[in-house]
Amino acid sequence: MTTLTRPALAALALALTASPAPAETITVTIDKLVFSPASVTARVGDTIEWVNKDAFAHTATVKGGWEVMIPPKSTGKTTLKEAGAVDYFCRFHPNMRGRVAVSP
Repeated sequence: MTTLTRPALAALALALTASPAPAETITVTIDKLVFSPASVTARVGDTIEWVNKDAFAHTATVKGGWEVMIPPKSTGKTTLKEAGAVDYFCRFHPNMRGRVAVSP
């Protein structure tokens, strides 16, 4: 029979009851050719949702990575799959720029 110390029991209880934080949806608004906020922080598993208030389409494009089409007066989403910081831009309006810093 094994006897656990009080700290060991506390650590075991914490490990059994701890659960990962639920994924979040982070909203970025597009208005007058600007991503707002321009920089966001997120975790792997979170979703970024772009809300396009402009009357024309935009994209959220990561060179060599993902691209999200965001129709006029609509939304586009992506779920973040890996950690790291990425810069994105609108393929139609390259001066529109944003950044997502993703932690594990």
